[in-house]
Amino acid sequence: MVTAPSVAAVRLVAHPDNPAGLRQSVAATLTHGPEGGFAVAYAIRGAIDELRLPTREHPAPNDALWSTTCCELFVAAAGGNGYREFNFSPSGQWAAYAFTGYRERAAAQLQAGFPAPMPSVRRDGDALHLDVVLPAVALPACDAWRLGISAVLETRDGRTGYWALAHAPGKPDFHHPAAFALTIERNNTA
Repeated sequence: MVTAPSVAAVRLVAHPDNPAGLRQSVAATLTHGPEGGFAVAYAIRGAIDELRLPTREHPAPNDALWSTTCCELFVAAAGGNGYREFNFSPSGQWAAYAFTGYRERAAAQLQAGFPAPMPSVRRDGDALHLDVVLPAVALPACDAWRLGISAVLETRDGRTGYWALAHAPGKPDFHHPAAFALTIERNNTA
């Protein structure tokens, strides 16, 4: 659970092409974490029992988490082209990717270079909370970050919806520069 003062609290917007009848909302709160990193707390509210939630597993890196319910975070250095993508599943699994430009994967595997973020997941009535702390070493070195905060929600009947701070025109695309709609400054105090 995040207890530090928030840097930003945001509500994510449903993509205009989401299937009809999805009754969930998604919000996120960011706080400065220890030693220059930050924490993000996602809150998915409404009709949680309608969601397909991956079963709880040992926290470990895994790929293709976006194919079902997961929370995502995109982090770029303000003014830069490269960015990092983080996926956090209610299963406890996670993924991290580095990109040199729009959808251009870097050759080096990002998740090997920092400690596991260990997502914490809890259910509270009709809300699902997913909290994670990202250490500074996982983030681009800079004075300010541009962030894209997003979520993929899949229902038990196979409908998939997309939520983000902002959506580019067309199909859902969390990698699009328009999705990086929040800028926060690094907290350089330990």
